[in-house]
Amino acid sequence: MRLQDYDHGQRFVATLLATQRITPAGSVEVRELRLELAAPDFRATAGQSVGVIVPGPHALGHAHHFRLYSLAADCEPDASGIAHVTLCVRRCNYIDEYSGEEYRGVASNYLCDLQPGDRITINGPFGLPFEIPADPATDLLLISMGTGIAPFRAFVAGLYRRHPDWQGKVRLFHGAMSGLELLYMNDERDDFGEYYDRATFQAFKALSPRPHWADPIAMDYAIEERAAEVREMLAGESCRVYVAGKADILETLDRVFAGLAGSPDAWQERKERLRAERRWFELVY
Repeated sequence: MRLQDYDHGQRFVATLLATQRITPAGSVEVRELRLELAAPDFRATAGQSVGVIVPGPHALGHAHHFRLYSLAADCEPDASGIAHVTLCVRRCNYIDEYSGEEYRGVASNYLCDLQPGDRITINGPFGLPFEIPADPATDLLLISMGTGIAPFRAFVAGLYRRHPDWQGKVRLFHGAMSGLELLYMNDERDDFGEYYDRATFQAFKALSPRPHWADPIAMDYAIEERAAEVREMLAGESCRVYVAGKADILETLDRVFAGLAGSPDAWQERKERLRAERRWFELVY
């Protein structure tokens, strides 16, 4: 990801207010970072990202390293012009497939190692927001993998804050390798817990099937178990679909939705209609 492809608009200096691990010990480390910036004109919402610019020099002589991170909460400046940006960051390390050596992910380790009071440079926001429909009877299908759940934390919070009497179904499917890696839905943090008693909201977990933890996350099984309801939602004239996470989730969804629709052609026709009517949203990487 090249900084020059995204380096438009204003850069901001942000100060880290708090950093908290949101996954239990013994699992992958994912942290929630809360940043503060004095920027009266900065506004961003669910579905958008900010760029983090890591100062160098880096490998290959790069002066900066650049990475996009999805917002985990809506961001609007307060009366004093101070904006707060919340990010969900997984600490990543990589194994070189040829040498077998382990390398630290540049941006993720940079962010996870920050301490309150540290300052970083960000820019953006980038991407289109996940729009909340004007009609509170609209059904919403939310599908995420891994850290792709971060924008849905912002989306669901904003939805029920603005429309506490939301009438449409809100169905959230979240995939992870294990229950310990479920973000915002584990013993350490369960930010969706406050919505479980709402008649319109339900959340479902898609995990790798035991005992083979390295198997692909069973998002297709989780959806197929609720095939009748999902099929009915997709067939509705107002239902909206929001997808976030790694891009390979799209192949899985095409396969499972083709089964629900009766054939790949029937699903592609339906999907194109959803896109044309701006009822299909993606935030994939």
